[in-house]
Amino acid sequence: MARRLPPGVSGTRFATAVEAFRRALGDSWVLTDGPELAGYNDPFPVLDADHFSPSAVVLPATVEEVRAAVGIANRFSIPLAPISRGKNLGFGGPAPRLPGAAVLDLKRMNRILQVDDRLGFAVVEPGVTFIDLAAHLHEHDIGFRLDVPDLGWGSVLGNTLERGMGYTPYSDHFAIQCGMEVVLPDGEVVRTGMGALPGSRTAQVYPYGYGPSYDGMFTQSNFGVVTKIGLWLLPEPAGYRAYMITLPREEDLGPFVEILRPLRLDRTISHVPSMRSVLLDAAAQGPRSAYFSGDGPIPDSVVRRIMADQRIGMWNFYGALYGTDESMDAQWSVVRDAFSAIPGARFHFAGEHDSPVLAARAEIMAGRPNLETAGIFQWLDNAGHIDFAPMAPATGEDALGLYELARDLYREFGKDYMGNFIFGEREMHQIHLMMFDTEAAGDRRRTLELCEALIGRAAERGYGAYRAHPSIMDRVAATFGFNDHALLRLSERIKDALDPNGILAPGKQGIWPRRLRGTGH
Repeated sequence: MARRLPPGVSGTRFATAVEAFRRALGDSWVLTDGPELAGYNDPFPVLDADHFSPSAVVLPATVEEVRAAVGIANRFSIPLAPISRGKNLGFGGPAPRLPGAAVLDLKRMNRILQVDDRLGFAVVEPGVTFIDLAAHLHEHDIGFRLDVPDLGWGSVLGNTLERGMGYTPYSDHFAIQCGMEVVLPDGEVVRTGMGALPGSRTAQVYPYGYGPSYDGMFTQSNFGVVTKIGLWLLPEPAGYRAYMITLPREEDLGPFVEILRPLRLDRTISHVPSMRSVLLDAAAQGPRSAYFSGDGPIPDSVVRRIMADQRIGMWNFYGALYGTDESMDAQWSVVRDAFSAIPGARFHFAGEHDSPVLAARAEIMAGRPNLETAGIFQWLDNAGHIDFAPMAPATGEDALGLYELARDLYREFGKDYMGNFIFGEREMHQIHLMMFDTEAAGDRRRTLELCEALIGRAAERGYGAYRAHPSIMDRVAATFGFNDHALLRLSERIKDALDPNGILAPGKQGIWPRRLRGTGH
């Protein structure tokens, strides 16, 4: 397979740049061989397996080495695609948006720099995983917990920059970050908020500072390389109980969300709960072939048999109680009474049901990192997934309308609906896990077509996605079209001002530097 070079970069210039990277970082930390680069492709490709392949990988260990790499990239016009650990698998993993870019892999920067056990905050580098930080809190008997997403092997910093979510009361990871250190595209180092004050004692306790607040500018962007981040930790609760509520009918989704919303708004349910579809939970129990081996979506009759055999619902809600025994008893009384209005709803605490999903969710909602995917990759041979995540108001009509839109499109494209609603106080994420066989070109193509159809249909109804796989970043960006795409044009103006050579993550979130706009990359 021929090496994919960055656009406009000759083989000679590329080789010279590689030598410069090696002098700055050491030979071992600049990868250029095919087998070394293979791990930086999209793990679940919907296009050709090597479409988003990098030309090289550069692995700095210090801020100074990041600055050196950025300087070399500017000198030789080598685009750099920063990753923290590259574990955001349904959204492209470590693959660069621009084919042929060099990946700037920050996993060697893996120090936990500070944990404050009185004020409850931590400062970490990009390579620190949720598992690492949770283990540190446990080892040092610190009375705080970490909010974790579905899998614990990802970067705390990387997940925060992508505005990821967990499931405890501290689930909005960007909302609990406090202070960043950033290497700008010209190599200058900036600390945001109160961190800009030398010797600051409030950098990780007050999230703003003096003047404009820039932290959000470095989330889901290509304006800088974040090398440190502060985040708040969840105080250890007095007690904890995880539970599952199963609902027997598709149409139960709407009334359930109407009951849920006031319980989220008044913090009776203080954390971010989730609602998983029947086949998403069924995947935890066995492969698709164990239930149905025919073509097209799994028939309703088979779905009902799965529900009966596994004692799960058409929808399965996962929540938790936090506090003293007395307060949890009071919370549960309100929650159970409220949702008992749904005919056929069934209630189970963790340990009362053999669902592997409930067991996994109980760990996650307790703030303990999980390594298992609850079996979803056994669903198909050579299984992969591409994720699409539209946002919607947390109302019953929005939930049911979005589901029905997706369900009908899935059927049109011959796919099984496997969705997950994640509920904030006023909004909800509908996470689509579009499963496909990565070795089947037809299935890959059909899945991408389904994803593109969902983007368009959701946008027509006023639902925008909050992050995207590299193959659909431009498509999603195009849906934010108010005033002739003024938001994207603002991002492009900032990009051109901070990164005039266009070397940092070209194309991420649809933001292209001037030299590559409209070139079809």
